Amino acid sequence: MATLKDKPLLRNFIWGIVFVIAMVLLAQLYLAIFTRHNKELTVPDFTALDMRTVEKVAKNLHLRVEVADSVFVKHLPLGVVFSQNPVAGSRVKKNRRIFITLNSTVPRMVSVPSVIGCSLRQAQAELAASGLGVGKLTYVKDIATNNVLRQQYNGKDIPSGRKVETESKIDLVLGLNEDDNTTDVPNVKGFTTAVAGPSIIENSLNVGKIRYDDSVKNYADSLHAVVYSQTPGAGAHVGMGRAVDIYLTVNPDKIK
Repeated sequence: MATLKDKPLLRNFIWGIVFVIAMVLLAQLYLAIFTRHNKELTVPDFTALDMRTVEKVAKNLHLRVEVADSVFVKHLPLGVVFSQNPVAGSRVKKNRRIFITLNSTVPRMVSVPSVIGCSLRQAQAELAASGLGVGKLTYVKDIATNNVLRQQYNGKDIPSGRKVETESKIDLVLGLNEDDNTTDVPNVKGFTTAVAGPSIIENSLNVGKIRYDDSVKNYADSLHAVVYSQTPGAGAHVGMGRAVDIYLTVNPDKIK
């Protein structure tokens, strides 16, 4: 009976097939070990965490973090993560570097301009140009409606030139003529708070309650959330200084 020894061509062919299979298996093993094929990690959400916590979490997940920039956001705790790249939920390989932007530990200070004597719209523009915003509107009887009579910070009058943290809100005391004391509620549905707030104020109204639904999980979500409901509704004719409550979501099904 003939054996493989008697058929060198067949023997070499079989050994060739074995060699190819072995090389394929070795290549797959190499990919699995050295490139972590199909073994990606999910990037966690580092926003609003301090650096000590970030470094601990990153180390446990075999990720690296690097501070790429810093900003100052008044309503975010000092020294915590403001944003990250790649974003939370991204799939990355082990030892991937995550670039983060921190909220500065040193607040940026700006000078308060004088807006007394300005109209409400002029005051909004002046304060925005200085990195500030309009806070609460209080109306008192006066001959001219929406004429700024006083400017206040933390419940006290504040003179021009005084230094405050950027993004601070300056409250305004405005005149109100009895013959010109009502306004229409604007439609702010689909807008973020950064847009809806100034729009409400521009219409001589106050921003009331701000409520986020369950789809808003973190600070980053709150920045992108938009208004899906408001009270009073758009077009309502109300007295100046009335508060408008807004409800926000990142759920696209609610934004119609």
